[in-house]
Amino acid sequence: MNNPLPAGSLTGKTALVTGSSRGIGADTISYFAQAGANVIVNFRNKEARATKLVEGIVAGGGHAISVGADLTDPDSVAHMFAVAHEKFGPLDILVMNASGGMEAGMGEDYAMRLNRDAQVNLITTALPHLADGARVVFVTSHQAHFIHTTPTMPEYVPVALSKRAGEDELRKLIPTLAKRNIGFVVVSGDMIEGTITATLLERANPGAIESRRSGAGKLYNVSEFAAEIARAAIEPVPEDNTRLVGDISDFTVS
Repeated sequence: MNNPLPAGSLTGKTALVTGSSRGIGADTISYFAQAGANVIVNFRNKEARATKLVEGIVAGGGHAISVGADLTDPDSVAHMFAVAHEKFGPLDILVMNASGGMEAGMGEDYAMRLNRDAQVNLITTALPHLADGARVVFVTSHQAHFIHTTPTMPEYVPVALSKRAGEDELRKLIPTLAKRNIGFVVVSGDMIEGTITATLLERANPGAIESRRSGAGKLYNVSEFAAEIARAAIEPVPEDNTRLVGDISDFTVS
């Protein structure tokens, strides 16, 4: 799809997106780069994909680097921000996109460690590297955002609870961010077609995607949802710090 951001609108700005070597993160970082931003592509284990994405941005005249970091490792996160700051200076945009919890063999507490604890550490570590007036965007799902009022698929409950716990903890930091005019926005979407999470859910619960498509009328694809995240990084912060993407009639607003 066409870039949702005006050409040149991010010239001179710097953006970092976690989990941006593929999928939603990669499309989001590409939109930022096309709008003129210096970008940092973060990956955990997909270095080849991150390198290819950076090479494409640079070949198109953009400015990009890739930095590996395991978000559950505080030292790794600190190194990522240090490298980014040394290369491009303070961050103007931080998109907290990376999440998970359905992976096998990561331990029973992995979802909470990644989606709550690591996210709080991420923003805390980022603070000295954020420019005054920066924007922080936290990406979540309707299934997680509304988990306390609307049940979700059993296979997704641990992830949903952990992502909602992360969102709740991050919202507590809004007053701290506001002191430096740093905007915070939660972007929540329904199941996104073409993502790893959707694939894993479909594998565990055949028919899950079609069921949600029927309920929502339309499911966003990766590039469409990435466009909403990109817009959230530059448009005014909603009064409730929340950008709900797509139909929410199947979810109970708390």
